Amino acid sequence: MPSSYNGIALPAGGGAITFHDGKLQIPDNPIIPYIEGDGTGRDIWAASVRVFDAAVERAYGGKRKIHWYEVFAGEKAFTKFSNWLPDETVDAVRDLHVAIKGPLTTPVGGGIRSLNVALRQILDLYCCIRPVRYYQGVPSPVKHPEQLNVVIFRENTEDVYAGIEWKQGTPEVKKLIDFLNNQMLAGTKKRVREDSGIGIKPISIFGTKRLVRMAIQHAIKEKRRSVTLVHKGNIQKFTEGAFREWGYEVARDEFRDHVVTERESWILDNKDKDPALSVEKNAAMVEPGMEFTTEAFRQEVYAEVKGVLEAIGKSHGNGAWKKRIMINDRIADSIFQQVIIRPSEYDILATPNLNGDYISDACAAQVGGLGIAPGANVGDQHAIFEATHGTAPKYADKDVINPGSVILSGVMMLDYMGWKEAARMIENSLEATILQKLVTYDFERQMPGATKVKTSEFAGHIIANMAANKKT
Repeated sequence: MPSSYNGIALPAGGGAITFHDGKLQIPDNPIIPYIEGDGTGRDIWAASVRVFDAAVERAYGGKRKIHWYEVFAGEKAFTKFSNWLPDETVDAVRDLHVAIKGPLTTPVGGGIRSLNVALRQILDLYCCIRPVRYYQGVPSPVKHPEQLNVVIFRENTEDVYAGIEWKQGTPEVKKLIDFLNNQMLAGTKKRVREDSGIGIKPISIFGTKRLVRMAIQHAIKEKRRSVTLVHKGNIQKFTEGAFREWGYEVARDEFRDHVVTERESWILDNKDKDPALSVEKNAAMVEPGMEFTTEAFRQEVYAEVKGVLEAIGKSHGNGAWKKRIMINDRIADSIFQQVIIRPSEYDILATPNLNGDYISDACAAQVGGLGIAPGANVGDQHAIFEATHGTAPKYADKDVINPGSVILSGVMMLDYMGWKEAARMIENSLEATILQKLVTYDFERQMPGATKVKTSEFAGHIIANMAANKKT
């Protein structure tokens, strides 16, 4: 490993996080690269790092310490190196494995379309993890925000975010449209209009299964109740529909002892309630209207019911399925309604890239908005934890922005590192501060009787509350 990146030496006294035997090895003195962020990133990082250091010091009595190491991306990198994302920044994150960042500006015009997407793709951070839960006292537009407690696992490298597209009017797009119309769509009534721009939406078995695998592993580790596959497979049958099918496959093939699918649970529950129930009657209960279907379809459902009972009747029957993790699926548009009217029924959502982008922000709005929404981009060996909001340049250097998104992203990072005592200390102290109504302007304007505090002051109140906070 180099001793410096971008001309800056690694901090003395710090140790590198390494990867051995399939897992990260975290020393008590880890070097953590950070990207300060653009715009308001400077204010929220300065506040957040004070909170992190105070929690680690108090939780471990000086036995553990994070050695922070600045790396560069965005405007600050462009100013220093004439490069929005220097290679050595990526190298540092790759070599040191775990990093945290504030919001970054997306360059306008040519070049990298999104620095965040670039980091995910270069480092193969294939899973975007967005936990969404309510902290007491946070203003919310819904009646019962406390009922929403989900973790969203969003595939991070494929779908329309793969960046495979051609601009309208270019020779390349004309060539592609001619190919589609004259070869792939020949003999059909389908046509691509000549004045179209074209984007490609790849969704692979590999990308889908590793995403769903990580979601189920998290469910097992954290004792969550269900994993819901979110898709638009009723329309996009061979991409999002395939995401659904491949998600079920990895659940059944790799986690059979831990999971039950929703459809399997119906079959097992029917049999539990009536042990003498025939396969045919069970099938009719699972698929109402069977008498109006084809004989081939009926035989297919009969075979499904028989197969489930033979395969997992003994291991998952007699109510045992109720102790398994439920794997189900929902259409993407319906999940927006579901998380509002039936939020308590959902636990972990596993989604393709675009669906996950939408639903993450929609869920965050129910519990206080992006100002308090954390996120992480995680691969098999690397993770970057990040603010989920934008740079808000008009508020830069004014010490007014809510640092909650970066602070709670740091909580995710500490949990990822196994430093759960410090993580819970920050969460509990942040919640205590909000309950005291000592909040930044975004919350203050929605909370009667609240006191508006600066970004730096909000961090100070969180740190002060750590002394009184005994929870871990």
